[in-house]
Amino acid sequence: MGIEPVSDETASADVKRIFEALAPGGKVAPFFRMLAHKPALLRAYNQLSGALWAADSKLPEKLKDLAYLSASIRNGCEY
Repeated sequence: MGIEPVSDETASADVKRIFEALAPGGKVAPFFRMLAHKPALLRAYNQLSGALWAADSKLPEKLKDLAYLSASIRNGCEY
């Protein structure tokens, strides 16, 4: 028996706001639903991710895309 991802029904109001920021009107990835068991960790990850992917980031877009795809492939992500 494993740990179940946090569902929309069981998420706190704070977590629901973060989910909406991560995937406005869309599907929240299971990774974020698992982080939601520790809302402080989900908030911190969201802030770090936002800083890395922000429009004013110093990282070139192609490098951001490469980092995102490389991490996804390395971790066997299906989404």
